[in-house]
Amino acid sequence: MFLHRNRTDPKGHYEANHLKRNQQPAMASATSFSLAVILACMLLASSTCQGARHLADTTPAAAPPAAAVIPPGIPAVPTLPTVPAVTMPPMPAVPAVTVPSVPQVTLPPMPKVTMPPMPAVVVPKVTMAPMPAMVVPKVTMPPMPAIVVPKVTMAPMPAIVVPKVAMAPMPAIPSVNVPMPFLAPPPSA
Repeated sequence: MFLHRNRTDPKGHYEANHLKRNQQPAMASATSFSLAVILACMLLASSTCQGARHLADTTPAAAPPAAAVIPPGIPAVPTLPTVPAVTMPPMPAVPAVTVPSVPQVTLPPMPKVTMPPMPAVVVPKVTMAPMPAMVVPKVTMPPMPAIVVPKVTMAPMPAIVVPKVAMAPMPAIPSVNVPMPFLAPPPSA
C-alpha cells in the first residue's frame, strides 16, 4: 500500500489512496472474468452437442471387424466346455393378504355460530364556520416613466490607407537533380 501526504491537509496527514484507486478496476475485472466464464460455458454447451450430433448423423456405420488371422506356429485357442443347464426350483406361491376394510366414521354436525350484529357507527355532523371573505386591496401603480435614449452621433471612420509595398523578385532556384528522400521512386515501366 502506498501512503502519500495529502497536500490540502495542513497537518500533513497521510492517506491510503492506493486502495481508493484500485477498488473500481478489481470489480470490473471480476465482472469481466465471470462474463468470460459464462460465454465459455455457453460455447461448450451449444457447439459441442451440435457438432457431435452432426458427426453422428453424417458418419457411415463402421464395418464389422474382420476375423483375426492366426500366424503359423501359434496353437489354436481351445474351445470352452459347455456349462450344464441348471434348473431352478419353482418360486413358492405368495399367500394372498386381505386388508380389512376401514369402518366409515360419521362426524357430528358442526354447531351453527351466529355472530352478533355490528353496531351502527354514527359519525357526528360537524358544522364548520364559514370562511371569511378575503378582500385584496386594489393597488394603483404609478405610470412607468418614458425612457429617452439619447441619440449619439458617431464621427465618421477615417479611411484606412494600406500602403502598397513592392516585393523584390524571388531569386531563381537552380534545377539540380537531387533525389527527394521521402518520395517513392517512380514506377518501373
